[in-house]
Amino acid sequence: MTLSGCLSLLLFGFAFFVINASVADDFAYDGRKKCSGCHKSQYKSWKQTGHAKALESLRAGEKSEAKEKAGLDPAKDYSEDKKCIACHTTGFGMEGGYEIEDPSKYTVGVGCESCHGPGKKYRLLHRKASDRFDKEKTPTSRQMLVDTGEEFEFVERCKSCHMSYEGSPWSGAKEPYTPFTPKVDLKYSFDFDKYVRDEKAMHKHFKLTGVFEGPPQPAFHQEFQDTAKPASEE
Repeated sequence: MTLSGCLSLLLFGFAFFVINASVADDFAYDGRKKCSGCHKSQYKSWKQTGHAKALESLRAGEKSEAKEKAGLDPAKDYSEDKKCIACHTTGFGMEGGYEIEDPSKYTVGVGCESCHGPGKKYRLLHRKASDRFDKEKTPTSRQMLVDTGEEFEFVERCKSCHMSYEGSPWSGAKEPYTPFTPKVDLKYSFDFDKYVRDEKAMHKHFKLTGVFEGPPQPAFHQEFQDTAKPASEE
């Protein structure tokens, strides 16, 4: 099986449990509309990933072989199952997040805020800091983003959807467990360091302009920036 095929099936393994809330979830979600307005290149890349199509994989007839292997009914539609959708949408059960009764297209799929944290407050800071940088060339402390809800060490967010299965080595695993485990298929093993570097799982990274400076930074930040291309201005 190809890597892209494995990734697509792995993403379906998000199902059957509620994502573990972090401190950042005290903030409200905003949807990706505002994010994509500025980060156009990242958004265009993200739309090609399995994360963008995560909710689709819950529908009847999708990923049938994987569902059957995990003991699920391939003919059943799981796209409104509360045990599943938390890890196939953005911010389900949180203020401003995905709602089954009134779904927003900007919270469908595993979007920006699924990794970076709910952005109602830090999105405004991004805008103000960008305007300030354009006018004065003065960067803003990255810690201010943390203080308004943005996350930079988001490995725990990833594990809460990829590793919450019975017998998981991750201490945060809890019921209801996902049935998509390494015992079902080894492709459901999760290696954060591997997948965070895979553009079929994440989005491509582009040169940052220096609007923010200082800690915190993910361990892979400089590695990505060293090879990143300039973002499109389309």
